[in-house]
Amino acid sequence: MTVREIVGDHDARGHRFCLVASRFNEAHVQRMLTAAIDTLRQRGSAPSDLEIVRVPGGFELPLACRWAAQSGHFDAIIALGVVIRGETEHFRLVAESATDGLMRVSLETGVPVLNAVLAVHDAAQADARTGGSHGNRGAEVALAAIQMARLRRAMRVR
Repeated sequence: MTVREIVGDHDARGHRFCLVASRFNEAHVQRMLTAAIDTLRQRGSAPSDLEIVRVPGGFELPLACRWAAQSGHFDAIIALGVVIRGETEHFRLVAESATDGLMRVSLETGVPVLNAVLAVHDAAQADARTGGSHGNRGAEVALAAIQMARLRRAMRVR
């Protein structure tokens, strides 16, 4: 007996992606956005298959992602944000709210919503994860978005 195994690969051709990016801590977010776009393009995405939506901050990411998912135009959505700790724990509340909201959007709509919201203690940690010594979270999440879009299509989920 052969068991069917479904695995999403990294071929982005024919898939549409929405990249929802926070404008707060924009320099860090832009590095992730650029890496995500580069990764999607290297894997076959056409410029016409990519759409960028800008929101004020991390807290607004889930709602914009919901709108993108409900539009029916996208195979996967990538949420990009950087929340840096200040003098209070507000950064943790924003990051947790964004994470919870993004997961809810994904589960409720069936559209993969990939979380590239970094919650870091300082700018050095953000630098390390947006193209520094720890890689670029934008590129990593773009690869996951491709896999999830391919997997969704392979499983014939609408």
